[in-house]
Amino acid sequence: MPSYLTPGVYVEEVQSGARPIEGVGTAVAAFVGFAEKGPFHQPTLVTTWEQYAQRFGGFTEGTFLAHAVYGYFANGGGSAYVVRLGGPADGGAPPGRSAPPVAAGGFLFAARRGAGPDVTVEIADAEAENAPDDRFRVLVRKGAELVETLDVSTRKNAKAYLVAQARESGFVEVTEQPGVAQRRPGNQTLVLPAPPEPAPPGPAAGPAQYIGEPAERTGVAALEAVDEVTMVAVPDVMSAFQRGEIDAEAVKTVQLAVVSHCEQMGDRVAILDTPPGLNAQQARNWRNEGAGVDSRHACAYYPWITVFDPATGRNTLVPPSGHVAGVWARSDSERGVHKAPANEVVRGAVDLELRLSKGEQDLLNPVGLNCIRAFPGRGIRIWGARTLSSDPAWRYLNVRRLFNYLEESILLGTQWVVFEPNDDRLWASIRRNVTAFLTEEWRRGALFGRTAAEAFYVKCDRDNNPQESIDLGQVVCEVGVAPVKPAEFVVFRLSQFSDSTSLVSE
Repeated sequence: MPSYLTPGVYVEEVQSGARPIEGVGTAVAAFVGFAEKGPFHQPTLVTTWEQYAQRFGGFTEGTFLAHAVYGYFANGGGSAYVVRLGGPADGGAPPGRSAPPVAAGGFLFAARRGAGPDVTVEIADAEAENAPDDRFRVLVRKGAELVETLDVSTRKNAKAYLVAQARESGFVEVTEQPGVAQRRPGNQTLVLPAPPEPAPPGPAAGPAQYIGEPAERTGVAALEAVDEVTMVAVPDVMSAFQRGEIDAEAVKTVQLAVVSHCEQMGDRVAILDTPPGLNAQQARNWRNEGAGVDSRHACAYYPWITVFDPATGRNTLVPPSGHVAGVWARSDSERGVHKAPANEVVRGAVDLELRLSKGEQDLLNPVGLNCIRAFPGRGIRIWGARTLSSDPAWRYLNVRRLFNYLEESILLGTQWVVFEPNDDRLWASIRRNVTAFLTEEWRRGALFGRTAAEAFYVKCDRDNNPQESIDLGQVVCEVGVAPVKPAEFVVFRLSQFSDSTSLVSE
């Protein structure tokens, strides 16, 4: 209490008894995989595709990380943490990485993977008379042979923009040099180093580099230090599987480690990809026998999706986990985390590896495989929202994610309770604050019930805080909620109706 020693008028700020609980973020993804550049094994926050491209480079052939991040932001993702695998300790350059680039005129020139040594780029004047200052030619030479001629411009909005034209090249790739103004490179010859070979199979390409070490903050284990993450995807475990660097058993090892990480953290969900090339029956067998997952903190999506690949200029198949994470973020933003992230269009998906029929999905939905389907006139949509848990209470993905949200929000919103006097006034404050938070969630449609009393209860009083608990310094608050569950099976029962009512004339 303040001391009043001199007569006068005093103004005091009084701490309000109500401490509102704020909802935490629900859609912060984490991606682990191979990138062209950037820090190794360091969770790095990116909030746009442009930030990712500046920090980690663009699309590289034979890897899926860039596609996953691009699909995440294209579908509504807002924030993501990226962990780049590889590094000298892991055996050199990751597969698909380009050669060290050569800078010229604000651009970075590099030989494409597979181009081999002796790739030379000559910058020359445009052939047309009185050509604009932004126009010039790029002559690609392999050894002494001229293999490509590109008529290009330095203007980004021009059809002949250098970066865009280089995407059609089979020998050279060009990207913008971050922080440097782009200009005509000038007449000169650039000798491009040969791209490094992929890291050889062995320990560097095994499960260990994906799983990582908690003490060293590497791989998936590096995400333990990032509290904001709510969903985790490791798309490049499938790129290593496709290249034959790891087998199906190693894929299972990595995915189980990702699921275990999410279970230990308690507030995140693993988004798993099925292996490529599976038909519906094989996908069911993978789920029942190959995956080995029974967890309320994991889900899986099937089949792979077809997207455009700027690295090759062609459409390519990619695992769907990155695009799915973006759909989750979009659904959370538009409807809330309590809404099942399904019956949503997958933006950027051109086609599917396999177009499933209803009968084929009848095989997969009961075992928890979330299907991606193509519907005439409605596009490609996610058509499932289940976890990989055998417990019916945790069957639905939105229920798991809603509980993650409620638990984390209440946890962070009641930190003020620690070291407060453990008495009836404290218990009343806890009840009041948690009740206010859950009431607002019920009004938003996150909880089931005609009234707030039907939707949840909060108990924190002498009954569950006896003297023994008080002597131990414990405060126990029991909370029960009734989550809304998705209308997964909508049934209309139709019957013929014969009106036998007779009309009586007056």
